[in-house]
Amino acid sequence: MSEFIPLSVPNFGTKEAEFAAEAITSGWVSTSGAKVGEFEQALADYVGMPRAVAANSGSSALHLAAMAAGIRRGEEVIVPTLTFIAAVNPLTRYMGAEPIFIGCDDSLCIDPDAVEVFCAEHCTLKEDGLYNNKTGARIAALEVVHVFGNMANMPRLLEIARKYRLLLIEDATEALGTHYTAGPLAGKFAGTMGDIGCYSFNGNKIITTGAGGMVVSNHPDWTEHAKHLSTQAKADVLQFLHDEVGYNYRMTNVQACLGLAQLSRLEDFIAVKKARYEQYLAGLDGKRGMRILRFADDGGQVRSNHWFFSLDLRDTGLDRDTVIHTLQKQQIQTRPIWALIHEQADYPRNEAYGLDKALDYRRYIVNLPCSTNLSEADCDRVIQAVLAL
Repeated sequence: MSEFIPLSVPNFGTKEAEFAAEAITSGWVSTSGAKVGEFEQALADYVGMPRAVAANSGSSALHLAAMAAGIRRGEEVIVPTLTFIAAVNPLTRYMGAEPIFIGCDDSLCIDPDAVEVFCAEHCTLKEDGLYNNKTGARIAALEVVHVFGNMANMPRLLEIARKYRLLLIEDATEALGTHYTAGPLAGKFAGTMGDIGCYSFNGNKIITTGAGGMVVSNHPDWTEHAKHLSTQAKADVLQFLHDEVGYNYRMTNVQACLGLAQLSRLEDFIAVKKARYEQYLAGLDGKRGMRILRFADDGGQVRSNHWFFSLDLRDTGLDRDTVIHTLQKQQIQTRPIWALIHEQADYPRNEAYGLDKALDYRRYIVNLPCSTNLSEADCDRVIQAVLAL
């Protein structure tokens, strides 16, 4: 039987083992070790921000971001429907806020045109912010998710956020390393252009600490507050005095050691991702109606981290789930794009706009193996299996 090719798995080497062993032998394995601070500073330096705050997951980082941004119960947040549900829950249900779902453009990220239409035609801008005409609620923020490592259309989205007095929260959990290389936002990384941004180091991300996340912000007091909240809001460590409701959201020292080792390899990982993406592009794009989705480059102004690869089946006559099951029998793991969030849990009661492209991509996308240790030979095996469908 052929060897199993997973969708996306960690790439650990000797450096990760050495760094983790150092934490274990020192005895500093919990949240108090010095490596947490080192990892925070290294990540902040990499993305060009003054400070970063580590968390135990990307979801925790987003919850900290929502609290630091001051989202209140009863307010609303504009969010994408095409994303993982953990991008929406922390900003809405965790906070007692309500989502307004918006569909995607061809980058799979939130559609700025649909956001603009919603704000202009369904809302009223008042002195203290934007209000939803239907519900009467104040809309506090716009969330942008950089899906699969694609850079969302940040010039447009930043302009919309400023025009309608919305906080802009960036979910860059899939886009560490994606950045503008030219234009007015040259040098800016995904996660660093809005009011506050988050990263994830889950096991399937481009670098991983097993589980973990990070918060950065253009408001220094927000990162300070996020760190305070992440450590149970201790106002007096010795006396165990707490000045607000806090959370046990800190990263461990062992995880931070893994993060430091992985971050030192990030650019090499991105180079491998790009090479495997180009191999898929050459092998599958345009064959039998198949299309490999391009990474948005904004006219050559964006370097993507090429995190996840998407095969579009809409012109092939192939059924998405049949393709997934057929490849699974050949020991090749693939997956569909996420079920749209506006259709899940109790979210169908919330407003949703501009959904056509999101519905289509949900129906036709299959994500292909994309690990940073995926060999050229294994990638070719996937290509040949797909061509034989």
